[in-house]
Amino acid sequence: MGWRRDSWHLLVSLLLLLGCVFRRDLAQTDDGGKSVYFWETGPWGRCMGSDCGPGGSQSRAVWCAHVEGWTTLHTNCDQSLRPSNQRNCFRVCDWHKDLYDWRLGPWNPCVSVSSRTSGAPRPFICSGGEEGIQTREVDCTLKSDDSPAEDAICEYFETKPRLEQACLIPCPQDCIVSDYSPWTSCSKTCGTGLRNRVRSVLVPPLFGGSICPNLTEFQSCKLGPCAGPEGMYSLRVGAWTPCVLPQTRTARQAKRRKGKGQGSGGAKDLETKELIQKKRTRNRLNRQESSSWDVQVGYQTRDVNCVHRNSSSVPRNLCTPREAPLIIQSCVLPRDCQVGDWSDWSPCSKTCSDSKLPGGWRERRRQVLQFPTGEGTECPTISEREPCEPQGDAVMPCAIYAWRTTEWSDCRVDLLLGQQDRRRANLTGLCGGGLQTREIYCVQANAELLKYVSDFQEKDKAGQTQRQQKPSVPPLISVSFHITAARPVENSLCGGPVPDRSQLCQLSCPVECQVSPWGAWGPCTFESCADPSAKKGFKLRRRRITNEPTGGPSNCPHLVEALPCDQPSCYDWQLVGLERCVPVEQKPCGPGTQLARVRCIDSNGKPVDESLCSSTPPPDPVACQVPCSRDCVLSDWTPWSTCSQTCSSKTVEGKQMRTRSILAYNAGEGGAMCPNISSLQEVRNCNEHACTVYHWQTGPWGPCTEDPSSASLNATSAGAGFETCSKGLQTRKVMCVRVNVGQVPPKKCPDAPRPSTVRPCQLPCKKDCIMTPFSDWTSCPDTCDAAGNAVKTKQYRKRLVIQAPSNGGQECPEVLEEERECQPPQTCPGFRWKSHKWRKCQLVPWFLRQDRPGAQENCGPGLQTRAVSCRQLDGTQVDVSECLQLGRSMPALTQRCQLPCQDDCQLSNWSKFSSCSADCVGVRTRKRALIGRSKKKDKCKNTQMYPLSETQYCPCDKYNAQPVGNWSDCILPEGGRAESVLGLKVTGDVKECGQGYRYQAMVCYDQDGRLVETARCNSHGYIEEACIIPCPSDCKLSEWSNWSRCSKSCGSGVKVRSKWLREKPYNGGRPCPKLDHVNQAQVYEVVPCQSDCNQYVWVAEPWSVWKVSNVDLKENCGEGVQTRKVRCMLNTIDGPSEAVEDYLCDPEEMPLGARESRLPCPEDCVLNDWGPWTRCSLPCARSKGRIRTAYTLRSPSAGRMCPDTAEEEPCGLNLNCFNYFYNITDWSTCQLSPSAVCGQGIKTRMLDCVRSDGKSVDIKFCEELKLEKKWQMNISCVVECPVNCQLSEWSPWSECSQTCGLDGKMWRQRSVVQASQGDGRPCSSPMVQWKPCPVRPCYRWQYSAWSECRVESVVCGHGTRYRNLTCFVSDGSGGERDSSGQVDEELCSGLELSVDGDKQIRLKEACMLPCPGECYLMEWSDWSSCVSICVKDAGVDFGSVRVRSRAVLAQEPENLQLCPDQVWESQPCTEGECFEYKWQSSFWPNSSRPFIWCQRSDGLNVTGGCLPATPVMDDSTCNPPCFPPTSYCSEAGMCMCEEGYTEVLSTGGFLDQCAPIPVLEIPTAGDKKGDVKTSRAINPTLTTTTQPGRSGRTWYLQPYGPDGKLKIWVYGVAAGAFVLLIFIVSMIYLACSYCARVHRSLASQEVHANGAAVWTGQQNARGTVYTCPDCQELAQSSGS
Repeated sequence: MGWRRDSWHLLVSLLLLLGCVFRRDLAQTDDGGKSVYFWETGPWGRCMGSDCGPGGSQSRAVWCAHVEGWTTLHTNCDQSLRPSNQRNCFRVCDWHKDLYDWRLGPWNPCVSVSSRTSGAPRPFICSGGEEGIQTREVDCTLKSDDSPAEDAICEYFETKPRLEQACLIPCPQDCIVSDYSPWTSCSKTCGTGLRNRVRSVLVPPLFGGSICPNLTEFQSCKLGPCAGPEGMYSLRVGAWTPCVLPQTRTARQAKRRKGKGQGSGGAKDLETKELIQKKRTRNRLNRQESSSWDVQVGYQTRDVNCVHRNSSSVPRNLCTPREAPLIIQSCVLPRDCQVGDWSDWSPCSKTCSDSKLPGGWRERRRQVLQFPTGEGTECPTISEREPCEPQGDAVMPCAIYAWRTTEWSDCRVDLLLGQQDRRRANLTGLCGGGLQTREIYCVQANAELLKYVSDFQEKDKAGQTQRQQKPSVPPLISVSFHITAARPVENSLCGGPVPDRSQLCQLSCPVECQVSPWGAWGPCTFESCADPSAKKGFKLRRRRITNEPTGGPSNCPHLVEALPCDQPSCYDWQLVGLERCVPVEQKPCGPGTQLARVRCIDSNGKPVDESLCSSTPPPDPVACQVPCSRDCVLSDWTPWSTCSQTCSSKTVEGKQMRTRSILAYNAGEGGAMCPNISSLQEVRNCNEHACTVYHWQTGPWGPCTEDPSSASLNATSAGAGFETCSKGLQTRKVMCVRVNVGQVPPKKCPDAPRPSTVRPCQLPCKKDCIMTPFSDWTSCPDTCDAAGNAVKTKQYRKRLVIQAPSNGGQECPEVLEEERECQPPQTCPGFRWKSHKWRKCQLVPWFLRQDRPGAQENCGPGLQTRAVSCRQLDGTQVDVSECLQLGRSMPALTQRCQLPCQDDCQLSNWSKFSSCSADCVGVRTRKRALIGRSKKKDKCKNTQMYPLSETQYCPCDKYNAQPVGNWSDCILPEGGRAESVLGLKVTGDVKECGQGYRYQAMVCYDQDGRLVETARCNSHGYIEEACIIPCPSDCKLSEWSNWSRCSKSCGSGVKVRSKWLREKPYNGGRPCPKLDHVNQAQVYEVVPCQSDCNQYVWVAEPWSVWKVSNVDLKENCGEGVQTRKVRCMLNTIDGPSEAVEDYLCDPEEMPLGARESRLPCPEDCVLNDWGPWTRCSLPCARSKGRIRTAYTLRSPSAGRMCPDTAEEEPCGLNLNCFNYFYNITDWSTCQLSPSAVCGQGIKTRMLDCVRSDGKSVDIKFCEELKLEKKWQMNISCVVECPVNCQLSEWSPWSECSQTCGLDGKMWRQRSVVQASQGDGRPCSSPMVQWKPCPVRPCYRWQYSAWSECRVESVVCGHGTRYRNLTCFVSDGSGGERDSSGQVDEELCSGLELSVDGDKQIRLKEACMLPCPGECYLMEWSDWSSCVSICVKDAGVDFGSVRVRSRAVLAQEPENLQLCPDQVWESQPCTEGECFEYKWQSSFWPNSSRPFIWCQRSDGLNVTGGCLPATPVMDDSTCNPPCFPPTSYCSEAGMCMCEEGYTEVLSTGGFLDQCAPIPVLEIPTAGDKKGDVKTSRAINPTLTTTTQPGRSGRTWYLQPYGPDGKLKIWVYGVAAGAFVLLIFIVSMIYLACSYCARVHRSLASQEVHANGAAVWTGQQNARGTVYTCPDCQELAQSSGS
């Protein structure tokens, strides 16, 4: 392994040494002996200077560099060649941007990329298009004079535009022709002739493509020898010469004088006769003439020659004698149309000034001076118009239109109710959210201003005329207008957003008065303590208002009730409590007294000074007993219970009870005995007053009436010009009422709380009706019937109520809309042509036809003319320009005519057809007769030639009606629809559903299947069928259930009520509210509730008698048990009233029902029951405590002690001490008034007092602590109103989509005025409705086919072909037009004379009938289909084209050299189809040789279009034949592939396909790529060795053998390439590792024996270059 490593090191050293030597040689000199140092420059810096423009300067860096790129000293370079480092420049400033700009030159032609590369362009096959580049010039120029400037100026502002771009050169498109037609018949019936077959051009040659091949193929034919001589000569008629005027008689007489004696006297007499006749009729015939109708009749001639079959002319006598054709005829001299000068422009149609409005139009016209006659050019346009704006200072501003609205209607809640709510019997009292509506109308917003400006201009003009004052314009700000309601105009004049027609509103819900429960009866007091002399007294009880009602406290029930009583007093002593019992005579026990603790109170229970009670003695001390040590001990009396009755009567008395219990028994002898059980309870009467309660009752307030005392004040206010309303008074009835009895005298009730009977009020203001003025009358349409008679119509005007009257204001008039008959127009608009009588038939002048046979009589073909005029529909003559603009096509001015000769047969006109007795029965006839000398001529009596009668079957007018098309939408009848309350259509109203009708069009056909008017079938055009538009049904829910009980008995809880789903919505009814997720059938409403914690209280009865265990019968004391009954009772203001279920009371607060204790023995100390625990001070802590106390009722005997009279325990949190805090609940849902469905509501939340253990307690615990209440308990909210969708009225029916035919439809539409909101009914789907139009036949003018070319009675030459203009009927479906639709021309009389939009009607045209033996061009073929010039796979398209062609037809083989050239013409088209062309093959019948042709992708066989490499025809030596593309049969009889393809064989060893060989390119040194932004795929099937856009040699290697497997050399090449790759990678690795080692060794040496190694870096334009001049020597030394 060592020798291998040394070998590698040696090889690397040699390579490095060679490189260094080579580099050293380069360092000294180059090949030419020149210096290796040269100057390099950096880029020019920014132009600097103090001024803008050419005075700046810029600099750049210049340094000396070595050819290897490193920088050296300046002295090494030639100083004479040093470039300049500074130059003058143009300093660009920002304002130069407006002075300089880039000038872009046009793009040059597209140049092929291959031609731009080195070497000559090589041929290639184009696929889609050749890639190219086109260039242009871009210069920076000064805008003012286009002078050139430096590019840097323009580049300062904008990057220089690109100078070149990619382009595509279209491939040459060869001509593509169709397949040949079948062979024609032989041109001769005997002898040698020709037969032809032709083809047409499908795609013309484009972009240098090959020209079209011959379109005609000839083939000789010979049906047999001719029996006799062939016809060799034919008469050929030439073309007519241009029409010219004949010479005047003066010129002809002058010419005749030169050759006297040559004229004929008879002829002269005939000519004179003609002139005299013309003079006699000239004036009469020209009465309708005009200078513009100058029709001159001239003549024209033609030649008739005899021609040979070889097209050479021969003497006339060689042609077979026959009737000579006409060689002279009358004609109309062509006159071009002449028009006059343009008139002045008409005033601008826009007469006001407003730049926001569209401009107007102005028009000018010119007169027709000479109408075109003959073949003269048609008239140009005689009117034109252009946009304009009014000019001048006197132009008025344009009218401005704006929307106005009436006042809002009253707010109505019932409009928002659903179907279920509307079924309620009583809809009064509804409140909350509602809907109010108004009308909108359009007005002219600046009408007053325009009137002012107009009046001022008129005054100004008058002042200038009279010159009395200098005109001046006052400022418009000083103008004041009288504000009045504006006049409504058409709504279509207003633009912009339309104001809302409806809006939500709020009706305040009346707040019901809520009062508290009655308080306790007060003491008996005087009616008035200020006057205590009266002996009548009353006990009063009161209640307060807890919820203020709407309208104030006067709408609440009475708040005070009175009870008569005796011994009234205004002040009295109130017992607060009793002191402890004190024995008399200071004894320790025995009888004693208790002093009463009292205070003085007034009649309202408020403490007052005790001196006020001095008139009444205070309560006396109460006798009591202090038990001795052996006495019986009783407890204190309990408080008196609540009185059982509130009043007393004869049968019912109120009772109160109190009790006490035995605490200790006496000691037998010597002690006071305990009383019996009955003495432990006391009962007394209470509320002994009679049940006669009185109160004041008030009636409702009466209407507000005027207060006479304020009349003068009101009058003064009104006179001051202010709109004030009077003050008035309201009264009500007040009476004294005894409860459960009725009205009693007022003296029974106390006067103090008596309500007032009068109060002031504000009288409502009167509102008069305010209306708009009447709108202008609608315009009267110029309506005329078909006969031109005016049809009577009506015009309307209307006004609107802006403010409805109220409170006695002036009422509105009843008439809001007026109509009147329109004045019929004097003349209906419209113009028509009036044609006058034809003039006498005018022949060719006699002197021109005098040499013709029969010239001695005036007969033969001629020309007659007539005049036309323009008339209004009423017959008034107007200028012809009106008809040219608005009328139909002008009638013909000339026509051919025939004057019969003496030998001609003359017949009368046909009579009318005889009448038929019935349709479809019998025949009808018409007749004519011979007239004059024709009656005696035998030839005229030939009825075959001249029939004198015609017979035809009677018309069979049978009509058949049948429906056509689809049924229309279901449409409600217009007449029976009532207006909704809003003037709008609310979805779901009865007006929008119910029974309607749908329509289907009817079509009527005659017996020939032609479409006729539906009236022929006695039909109005429709079939009607009843239909139903289902009415929407809203979601239906049950009524609300009752509220559940509050979920908590203390504090805040929730209560629930629900609705059940009864019926789901359908047909677009109101949707259901959000249902619960469980069964989707219930709606819940949950609101918070507050329960009084003292609503239910525990009430404990007195303890029972002790039951002592371990009974000491002598002492009756010891351990024992006491029980008592505890009940939960409803607490009222008068105390607990009735027992309820125990679960309603707090179980934690339930008193004990039994207790165990020790019954004191005689002489023991007896204490009373423990008092309540004192309250722990907050915050709770174990260091704090609470106590309870008791006092001694019986002192013990000597030697015995009393227990402690005080007990203390520590305060434990949540045990006996609690913290309190407020807890706020969540907001409730928005709560509405019971009479409201939506709108403003209230959301509430509750405030709880919560104990620290989480238990809700009475709110008083938190209030006592004076905790902060920072929450708002009520907020307003809004419940979205269920607004139903509101739709506008249906628009009028549109015009029919088609003027005729079966598919016409009419439409109408409506729009959403108010979209649905909340749970409102959604908009119904049909916003557009349609119905069919009545079917009308579609009439049209249509050409018949051209007739054959006619050349009178001769064989060939110039002739004429004709076609007719016929009226056809169709159903407008666009199907094929056939002759069965032909109808009478009268039905098309109302149409413009045009065919497919072409007004130039051509019923005849010149044609050429070839003579026998001539070679001629066929007629034009039909236009080919539109073809796109494209390459489908490449996605390239160069436009579309269509083409037509004329092929050559030959009749004589010897005339083929005289044939004209075939012609074709093309024109661009749109939406052409992109076709593909592929080779197809098939076998000839009974042959193995294939037949190959080119086929287009639509199946059409063509010539051209397929790939240029024509498929090689298989040689018959290969079996089977070679079918795969690019295959051929080799000399060895095997199928092989062409160059560039390799053979792929089938399993049977036969050629299956030719696969393309991958291309390996070996480019030459000159190979370059063009800078092309687009690329195209190169066709791999090209047979040439060159590819487009590339140069060099291309080798084709065939890796596959004949068997389709890889050849052996392919594996060798792959192995060699792999070894070479491994070698290269290894060499790179070794070279890199060696350099790294050298670098490390150099870095570690500071000074070497041969010198120091220093790396130096120099800056140049390409960056910093590091070099090591001494590294070579170091490398050599280290290597050695």
